[in-house]
Amino acid sequence: MLIDTHCHLTSKELAERLDLVVANAHDAGVTRMIQVAINPADARAALEIMAGRGELFLVAGIHPHEAGKCDRDDFAALAALLRGDGPAAGLHDRIVGLGETGLDFFYDFAPRKRQEKVFETQLELAAELDLPVVIHARAAEARVCEILADYPQLAGRAVFHCFSADTTIARRALDLGCFLSFTGVVTFKKSDTIRQSAQYVPSDRIMLETDAPYLSPEPVRKIRPNEPALLVHTARFVAELRAAEYAVFAAATTANAERFFRLTEG
Repeated sequence: MLIDTHCHLTSKELAERLDLVVANAHDAGVTRMIQVAINPADARAALEIMAGRGELFLVAGIHPHEAGKCDRDDFAALAALLRGDGPAAGLHDRIVGLGETGLDFFYDFAPRKRQEKVFETQLELAAELDLPVVIHARAAEARVCEILADYPQLAGRAVFHCFSADTTIARRALDLGCFLSFTGVVTFKKSDTIRQSAQYVPSDRIMLETDAPYLSPEPVRKIRPNEPALLVHTARFVAELRAAEYAVFAAATTANAERFFRLTEG
């Protein structure tokens, strides 16, 4: 059994056929899915579709692309939701982390100093609430590591989602106690650097995700949208890459996700 540790089920192309998406996931052996919200409004939408679906969990944060738009009200709304106030009250045990937060110096949709401030504010909130952190880092992995080094209380409580850097950065992240999570990008033909990192990470620090509706893996890369059921292709690819028995590797990634997010059964 697998856990999709990062998907966006509130996206229109998945939300409009959610029952089928969840059924497909179960049929493929993906029994739990962690929705990741990019802002408080997205988190509220995710809470709505979690009702009656025990296999769905939520991580909520403010994405670096949103950093230039957020204000004090957004931070207050995020903190309230993560504490289980308001609409989150009945589902608080399935709110399992903060994110995705981090830095994106590739698109630079928000000024870099603003991104860093928003990121640091969320790291402080995660430490206060004892929550794991899901990190978005694009063209900014080294700077993210520098900032994380200032938060030793979060050692072992952060995961680099959609890890796409080399083994030098992987080593820095691992030394900080971080987990590394891999998407279908690892299956792409020109992803040798990512494959090296997927081989390098210890078996107790690796997780898997789809980032659905994005990043469909080979050999189904042309299928749009991506969905949690397609995680099996990434899992089989990485297991073979690591010369690991599939069932053993799948069980290890599931155990890692359960430990990192403190998951309960759906």
